[in-house]
Amino acid sequence: MDQLATQPLITNPVYIFFVVLSIILLAPLCLNRLKIPHIIGLIVAGVVVGPYGFQILDRDSSFEIFGQVGILYLMFLAGIEIDMYHLKKNLGRGLAFGLYTFFIPMIVGTFASIYLLKMDVLSSVLLASMYASHTLIAYPIVARFGITKNKTILITITGTIITVLGALIVLAVVIGIHTDGEFKSYTLFKLLGGLALYLLAIVYAYPRITTWFFKKYNDNVMQFVFIIALVFLASTVSQIVGIEPVLGAFFAGLVLNRYIPNASPLMNRIEFVGNAIFIPYFLIGVGMLINMRVVISSWDTIYVAINMSVVATLCKWIAAWITQKTYKLTSLDRNMMFGLSNAQAAATLAAVMIGYKVGIFDEAILNGTILMILVTCAISSIVTENAAAKMKLEMINDKEESEKAKSGMRKRARILITVSNPLTISGLVNIAILARSEGNKNPLFGLHVRNDNTEASLARARNALNIAESTAASADVKFESIDRFDINTTTGIVNTTLERNITDVIIGLHQKSMIVDSFLGSKIEQLLSQMNRMVIISRCFIPLNTITRIVVIVPEKAEFETGFRDWVARLGNITRQVGCRIIFCAHRNTTPFIRGVIHEERIEIRNEYREFDDWNDFVLLANKVLDDDLLVVISARRTSISFQSEMDNMPGFLSRYFAHNNLMIIYPEQFGESPQLMSFSDPMISDLNIAPSNMWLKVRAWYKWLIIQKKKITHRNRNQKHKLDL
Repeated sequence: MDQLATQPLITNPVYIFFVVLSIILLAPLCLNRLKIPHIIGLIVAGVVVGPYGFQILDRDSSFEIFGQVGILYLMFLAGIEIDMYHLKKNLGRGLAFGLYTFFIPMIVGTFASIYLLKMDVLSSVLLASMYASHTLIAYPIVARFGITKNKTILITITGTIITVLGALIVLAVVIGIHTDGEFKSYTLFKLLGGLALYLLAIVYAYPRITTWFFKKYNDNVMQFVFIIALVFLASTVSQIVGIEPVLGAFFAGLVLNRYIPNASPLMNRIEFVGNAIFIPYFLIGVGMLINMRVVISSWDTIYVAINMSVVATLCKWIAAWITQKTYKLTSLDRNMMFGLSNAQAAATLAAVMIGYKVGIFDEAILNGTILMILVTCAISSIVTENAAAKMKLEMINDKEESEKAKSGMRKRARILITVSNPLTISGLVNIAILARSEGNKNPLFGLHVRNDNTEASLARARNALNIAESTAASADVKFESIDRFDINTTTGIVNTTLERNITDVIIGLHQKSMIVDSFLGSKIEQLLSQMNRMVIISRCFIPLNTITRIVVIVPEKAEFETGFRDWVARLGNITRQVGCRIIFCAHRNTTPFIRGVIHEERIEIRNEYREFDDWNDFVLLANKVLDDDLLVVISARRTSISFQSEMDNMPGFLSRYFAHNNLMIIYPEQFGESPQLMSFSDPMISDLNIAPSNMWLKVRAWYKWLIIQKKKITHRNRNQKHKLDL
């Protein structure tokens, strides 16, 4: 491309940055009124202010750096926002779409270049590989609509990796043939071998390094810098081994996916920085490459650009259409796949620049490619925006119907976090954030109860609530602080629960200060006896996002408690956000009801089940629960349906055998009106409402006494038989 000799109008770095920020701010505001995607506005703005427009700005090193960072950031976001559970379910469809959207453009593009553009075979194959690859330029649109977990987006992202890898292999082969005059299999094996070793290194090293760092350093800024450093390290190493840096960024996002929950403060920071600065910089930089004067000055360039744009767009649409017919998807799914996969940018630009430098492409192809990038990005943005809006509307309608169907069964959680110890406040708030359902708009409530009005007490309360507010704000969650003066802590919590209609209370497990002190502490024991709402008691030594498994101990008849559905849903939400496995150790009669809640609540997680019939087996779990696991014990208040006498020994077991494990004890809501429960494997509906009667309690106590006596007799007979055998 021709370089202009004139100097740009603005050269001062401060002014340059101001102009860029103004474009990022004003382009969406102006184009939203015209119903035009703001991505197009950023690219067009780059054309206008760039060196081939009004020469206001030059495409200097800042645009080179920020532009490269932007495309890497874009692919990294696509990796960390993928729902791994749904990705595994749709992996086959994604691979099929990737093969369709790679080979169809390769075949059609090669013949079109030979017969329409009169190019030789080698140049035609390389040009066809540019049609095959695509860049997720429109991904910020689907992220803005909040539909990144939709199966169609996951299929398209998987296909993107296939196309970029395929285009990379074609580029290496074509350049090798052009340079050496023949195909050398060594070059291909070297590339594939380097890719395999690279992937193994990333998969092995990154989880271990990340887990160690997150356990050791809890500072939000350090964690953000650490994650970004890992992304660019992966991109740098990928470039060294001959792989596109965008693939390195995407692979890093996939590996780091489970350590960055979608509702976490860290994810909020990552998305904010990328969407506010880096990605818009990249789009503006793409616009600066477009020289409209050169494009329109030559009929050959216009003909080449039209040919390339039509072939690339048509092939991507055909691939999406075939995928739709293959898997019986909707026309909306087809439009989304086509919209996301039609944009040509990073990989296409890299291929054409390399081809131009080695002499495979002439200037007409180079300028035609730039115009093709503009056309395909515009089509991609418009189609994706329309499809995303319709998909979001369908999701809202489905959600409203689901909520109507569930109305009367449960209400939105209103979570209260008791804050006192500054060291545990952030962890408790994060538990509340992860446990909430996605559509819950109720604020979190933070409560600090004090027994005096001294300056020191007021200062402690304000400090504790400030920490909680900061943690919630960093995750963009509404938070209400409550500084309460009351007779004692328990009374303050109970009164606040009644006044604010609280459904869940999250409290940290206290540290024993005296030998005679109980495991739960007198305050928690008083709280459990004075209120029937769900109480979650937590003690985590490591951050929740580094948890490997969640092991849940469920008592027999837990399904008959009022809050059964709620605690299953809360744990399901935590599991979904963290991306780990959850293992329910429950009675065979309880397991179907747990499955039923997970199915009805549409909580798609990796869940497993183990039979757990006797609380005497509880101690045997001590060797099976690892340091990176979270042990959750579902307990019960006295006189409740699921209470068992063995639960009296539970605090002692936890203190003795699980002193160094991450622990959560849940007392579900009890003695209230119970929602209907549906067993996933059995359509039987249970509707047990209030606390059991005294007669039932006496009968149950006698029954348990008889069972215990029977076990003692069996154990005695077994010992006597053993002695006789000896």
